[in-house]
Amino acid sequence: MTTIPLASRPGRAPGAGGAARARRISARVLVGALLALYGVISVYPFLWMVSAAFKNQVEVVRGGHLIPHHPTVHTLIDTWNQLHFFRYFMNSLEVTALTVVLTLVVYAAAGYAFAVLDFPGRGALQKLFVALLFVPGVTVMLPIVLLENKMGILGTHMGLVLPFVNGGAPLSVLLMTGAFATVPKELRESARVDGANEFHIFTRIYLPLTRPALITVALITAIPTWNEYLLTRVSLNDESTYTLPLGLQTLAAQNVPHYNNLMAGALIVVVPVILLFLSLQRYFVNGLVGAVKG
Repeated sequence: MTTIPLASRPGRAPGAGGAARARRISARVLVGALLALYGVISVYPFLWMVSAAFKNQVEVVRGGHLIPHHPTVHTLIDTWNQLHFFRYFMNSLEVTALTVVLTLVVYAAAGYAFAVLDFPGRGALQKLFVALLFVPGVTVMLPIVLLENKMGILGTHMGLVLPFVNGGAPLSVLLMTGAFATVPKELRESARVDGANEFHIFTRIYLPLTRPALITVALITAIPTWNEYLLTRVSLNDESTYTLPLGLQTLAAQNVPHYNNLMAGALIVVVPVILLFLSLQRYFVNGLVGAVKG
């Protein structure tokens, strides 16, 4: 039996496989280079902020170098102690913690109802929550302010917490519904046979099994709440109630801005959420994957 050499087989040019492989490698190298360039461009402002937080005002104004020639922590200490950042930090912590707790309580229960329970109008109501994802938050800011003024909570932290909880409804419900839908229904049926009521099934079976989704909802609620500026600026007038973004704005509004203090304040604002995300990153990824599968 005669074997035709690979190079002489019809319809296959010599070296075609090597050329295709070279093109794939070139494409990957190009994509990698573009992503690396994008990463450098994205990270550089953050690195400059960190660098400026450890410089004095003169060195920041001169610029021209990323690594401080005379690094100092005095800028951070001065920003924290003398510009009331501890008070702003505690206000932000209070607002964020209350928002996260209420969001988890309300929308975990809502997700359980949509995924497990059968009630009239369930499908239409769920679609309505999803549709709210496409409503810009700024369009409802004026009604929120007017309503809170009539309720007497405008200018208070609770006047921030309630809109933040409401704003997180669409995505939170979507994630929690998807997560609860992945739990086998046989577990609920077995628990009902054993005499467990709906509340016990929800708290003792479903919630522990969907912990990654709960952490994901907590993260996507905490980070924008911590960084929120617009509604906070409109609502709060008393400086004692200011959160960190407003405290940072007071630094920028000085007659002679001290850019080292401004960058130190920005670092104080962003470091907590970065550490929070890094510590819970694996739960965040698992929660998104579970919700998508559901």
